[in-house]
Amino acid sequence: MPTVSPFIIYMLRKGVFIFATFFVFLLIIFALPRAIPGNPVAALLTQIFQQAQANPDTVKAVYKKFLEEFGLEKPLYAQLADFLSRMMVGDLGTSIAFYPRKVTELVASYLPWTLGLLIPAILIAWTLGNLLGAWAAYRRRTRVDNVLLPVFLVLSMIPYYWLAMILLYVFAVTFRIFPVAGAYPPAMHPSLTPTFILAMLHHYVLPFLSIVVVAIGGWAIGMRVLVIYELRSDYVEYSELLGLSDKKILGYVFRNSILPQVTGLALSMGTVMGGALITELVFSYPGTGYLLFRALSTLDYPLIQGTFIILVFTLLAATFIVDLLYAYIDPRIRVSYVGD
Repeated sequence: MPTVSPFIIYMLRKGVFIFATFFVFLLIIFALPRAIPGNPVAALLTQIFQQAQANPDTVKAVYKKFLEEFGLEKPLYAQLADFLSRMMVGDLGTSIAFYPRKVTELVASYLPWTLGLLIPAILIAWTLGNLLGAWAAYRRRTRVDNVLLPVFLVLSMIPYYWLAMILLYVFAVTFRIFPVAGAYPPAMHPSLTPTFILAMLHHYVLPFLSIVVVAIGGWAIGMRVLVIYELRSDYVEYSELLGLSDKKILGYVFRNSILPQVTGLALSMGTVMGGALITELVFSYPGTGYLLFRALSTLDYPLIQGTFIILVFTLLAATFIVDLLYAYIDPRIRVSYVGD
């Protein structure tokens, strides 16, 4: 009888765990918005009829129509079954606050702005933070580390929304070097023309810096600790006795220290879909974090559910991929897991 590969067993177990976790999250995503007091359909009707005096019978008829369209007149178990069945075919429903736009259409229009902001910011902060952290660790007990470590600690402790407001006040309000809000001028339409790209980059600088500057400190501190631990290893002492150059030794140390940071990077990428909520609010940046805030403030059930589904799915997918890479790289992980 052929034996099943430990890697296959590990992968299947992890897959079942991820699926079960995702299902539990779906139940939470469905339940939590409905636990918030309020009536999203009533808010939509207020928005529709605020400019005109409507007949009460007309308002009641429209209210009933919207309840039926969004399925809110059904019992909770029927709403849950409808939610799960729609999600299985990729239908995240129609937004209440942005009626009649579909949730997938809304997310697709806001998501590129979030990806364009967060992916470069995370990658640059991760790269610079790791390089600076490794350099500070290698030059520990010197003036270089004495200067860099306090800087890293201060940066890592700064709330990124506080830094965003400081940057906004100094460079946009006081000196008026950069725009106050938005991802591009309101009078312009998104396009690939040089004029629009330059205007977009002009709006991009402050949100980008507010994320990168703070993140560098956290990555640098983590890398510094890992490198110092590696520098105390036996292979480093042996390499020094063999007369290897400092550059060569630091290269080995850096490669051995970077793996946990790669895990952190993968998990950070998994949260990208959720956007940088406070940063996007401070700068009125049209990303998924800003969209999620609008959904929560209007109790838009379908939009809240759709945004969180995408966020949770990408986070769990990133976790699953990292686990598989670890198991593939280090056989001890999958063998011990099978043994358990």
